[in-house]
This record gives sequence, structure tokens and C-alpha cells, in this order.
Amino acid sequence: MASRRTVELVHATVPALQAHGLPLTTHFYDRLFAHEPELKNIFNLGNQAGGRQQQALAQAVLAYAQNIENPAALAPVASRIAHKHASIGIRAEHYPIVGRHLLASIREVLGAAATDEIVAAWAEAYGELADVLIAAEAELYRAAAAAPGGWDGWREFVVERKERESELITSFYLRPADGGALPPFVPGQFVSLVLYIPELGHEQIRQYSLSEAPNTGYFRISVKREGQDPQGVVSNRLHDAVNAGDRVRLSPPYGDFYLDEERNTPVVLISGGVGLTPMISMLNALAQTKRRAVFVHGARNGRVHALKGHVEQLAAEHAHVEHVVFYDAPDAADVAGRDYHFEGVVDLERVRTRVELADADYYLCGPLPFMLKQRDTLLSWGVPAGRVHYEVFGPDQIVSA
Repeated sequence: MASRRTVELVHATVPALQAHGLPLTTHFYDRLFAHEPELKNIFNLGNQAGGRQQQALAQAVLAYAQNIENPAALAPVASRIAHKHASIGIRAEHYPIVGRHLLASIREVLGAAATDEIVAAWAEAYGELADVLIAAEAELYRAAAAAPGGWDGWREFVVERKERESELITSFYLRPADGGALPPFVPGQFVSLVLYIPELGHEQIRQYSLSEAPNTGYFRISVKREGQDPQGVVSNRLHDAVNAGDRVRLSPPYGDFYLDEERNTPVVLISGGVGLTPMISMLNALAQTKRRAVFVHGARNGRVHALKGHVEQLAAEHAHVEHVVFYDAPDAADVAGRDYHFEGVVDLERVRTRVELADADYYLCGPLPFMLKQRDTLLSWGVPAGRVHYEVFGPDQIVSA
């Protein structure tokens, strides 16, 4: 634990962080990349260009300052950060580099308010947090390497086949180039994929949920083509330039959002858009059990509704599996009752009798506003918060109610 004086000083910076947090983190990233350009191969420059990473870091720094005496409040976010860090190859030696530029940014942005004592307090607080994350990430690296078929770092995979699932989503079936075994994973987890992006002149890393159940002999990712802005450079290159026979590099599976396979109670999966990818992995695993499973999915229309036929087949073949589909803008070719069940965005109140199940666990994945809406509805019904699980794409975090 940080010293009492450090806690007091970090708490004292909360108003400054509330007023200057975003300028501080923006300055930090500019400084970091100017002095350490090789880190552009690790950081998601799409999130940088859109400002999401800077905003997320500002919120995280503020939350840490506000909760420095209550580490338990930060534990879920710290776990998620550790998994993300391990998946992109953050190592212990990166923390002093980041810390140096963070402390320098505090001085440069806050000016006279950043006294030597304040900066020293933040150095101690950062060191405490870094130690926690380094230990957590070291354990994740150790477990990944020790698993049967596991590895540490990056492993080369061959694209066995490429399959178009909708106008926007394409699946890639990947097998290890070395012909070796694959490690087990838990439905809901993700892998990181690294590609060299010629127009940027360096590599970029993106996380993709594994969209198939474990033990298939291959990994499958189902990738949405994003826009042409920096955030979409990897997905567009995958869609346009990566084909069967090509090679990519992957991390081992990571992620703390996954199906609890120890329970035998009902499961409700709720997704929007490409948020269905971890849900398909979970649904495929649940189909092999007797647990009741309800999959609620929202898409714009049938043209962008990926893996529709697969889910329909699972529901037809397994009495304990059912699905509900919302289209918020059905096409003329979309038929109500055949292609979708409800018009509009996902509204759990309209299907409450089907999804409010005793002792059920609820898994949410999709855009942040979508998940906040579903979470708030479930909590209003009295669903315990511990039974509502979520995955967030990108750097955003759900803030507790």
C-alpha cells in the first residue's frame, strides 16, 4: 500500500485531474510516441486518432486517484487491463518507460501545481499500480505458456479458409503454421492479431473474440470491416489482402469475460452487431450441454446479420436453445417472423417473459451505450449485479451504477 502521505497527496490532485485530465493524457501520448516511436507497433493508433484512448486513460487515472485507498473497487478494471496488456505483449520493462513520460507530463501540463512532493507521490502510486499489473501479467504469461499447446508471445498461423458471413463480417479459420496443438480456452475469450500496415509503416495489433467453441482444432475469428479511418486499417487489410494460405501472428487466448462452465443454470446472451462473436462461441458450447440458453441479438437488417443461419440451426436442433432477433431497420427482403422477431433496437422489456429466468447469468457484448441500456434494464428487474457480465470493445469501460 502507498504511504498515508502519498494517499493524501494523490487525493489532493483529484480536482486538477477533473479539470485537466484529458489535456494531460493527450500530452502524455504525444510525448511518449515522440520519444519512443517503436511503441507505435504496440498501441492502437486508431483509438489514438479518435481520442478514445486519451479519454479512457484520463478516466482511469482519475478513478485510481479517487480509489487509491480502496483497491477492491479497481480490481475488475485492473484484471481487464492485465488481460489486454498480456495479449499485446506489454512486459515489465515497458512500465518504467511509461512512468517516466507520465510523470514528466504531470509536470509539464500542471505546471506550478505539480510540486516535487506531488510528483514524488504519483511516482510512488504509479509504482504500486505497476507492480500489481506486472505480477498479474506475469502469471497470465506463465499460464498461457504452460497450457497444453500454449505459447508465450506471438505464434504464426495459416489462414485455412476465409468465409463471408454478412456484408460487413468475414470469418477467418486459422491453424498453427507449425502444425502443433492449440491450447484450451474458455468461450468468450479473445486473441490478439498483429499485421504490418504498409500505409502506416509499422505493425498494428487488434483483439478479436474467438467465435467458435474450443476443441475444434482451429481458431476462428469473425471480423467486422470498420471504416477507412485509422481504427479500420487492420480489419480492412484482413478483408482485402489476407486470404487462404496467408500467415498472421496471434497471441494466446486471453480475457476475463467468458462463460462460467461450472454452473448449470440458464444463460442469456445479449449482443448487438459484431458483439455476437463471443456469444457464438458461448452458444456453440452451450448447445453441447443441457443448460437453457436464450440468445438475444440486434442487427440493423439481414444484410449485416452474421451467422444467422448457424444460430437458427442450433435452435432447431437443440430444444434447450432459443433465439430472439431485433432488426432496427429491416430491408424489404427481411420478413418478420422469419428473419427477425421484433422491429427496433433490442428492448428486453419486450421479451421479459423469455429472458427473466431464475438464477440466470446474463452476458452482454456490443457498443457501450447498448450494454449500459441492457445492464440498467436487468438491474431494474432485480437481477444481481454479479450475474451481469460484459465485454467492451476498445478502451471504454462500464462505470458501476
